[in-house]
Amino acid sequence: MTTIFFILLTNWHQHLALTATEVVQRANDNMRGETSQSELIIRTVRPTWQREMTVKTWMKGEKYAIVLIKSPAKEKGVVFLKREKEVWNWVPALERSIKLPPSMMTQSWMGTDFTNDDLVKESSIVEDYIHSFAGDTTINGRECYTINMVPKPEAAIVWGKLTLNIDKKDFLELHTKFYDEDGELINIMNAYEIKTMGGRLIPTHIEMIPADKPNQKTVLIYSSVTYNEPIPDTFFTLQQMKKLN
Repeated sequence: MTTIFFILLTNWHQHLALTATEVVQRANDNMRGETSQSELIIRTVRPTWQREMTVKTWMKGEKYAIVLIKSPAKEKGVVFLKREKEVWNWVPALERSIKLPPSMMTQSWMGTDFTNDDLVKESSIVEDYIHSFAGDTTINGRECYTINMVPKPEAAIVWGKLTLNIDKKDFLELHTKFYDEDGELINIMNAYEIKTMGGRLIPTHIEMIPADKPNQKTVLIYSSVTYNEPIPDTFFTLQQMKKLN
């Protein structure tokens, strides 16, 4: 009994000693891994219609990402590439690659409620923000940290403020509010259906809900994830982007 109590007390002290930045770092690392490859369904829900896309992604750290649309047929083969701080889009029908300017990061990604930045992660939730604890809460029976994030003065990023709720035990980001530069609530993100996938516990359903449009949302559903398989930096190039059809 004494040993069990000591272990619990040690874990409690470790969590107590974490800074807000360290909590965000752990949540970010948990979802990303050193590398990840995933198959996703992205379901856009509107009052009178729904649309589904299937997507494959490759990510390496925070510098590299590729998102390939596999269906529907109209968008099949469209690719988004993040390399360092540059974001590119390949459109097979036009046979051309387009560099996306920073101003487009706030725009809707493929007509969904996610922004371009949400999908390719041009900004870093660890490096580009100042983090502070704002209390505790409970979400779906899980005790969570509430953390406010405001952009660093030099960071060119999308949001004016974010409020994250991160599970204290497994460091899962379960609920996030996105605010613009004027402090107006824009989007609400919920994460649920927590399962072991790719050898780690993650939320497998993530929904984005516009604050002023409660009857619409976009749901991102993980079909499969593989973590920490080596991916060379040379995979994340304009040439490779064009070959992924």
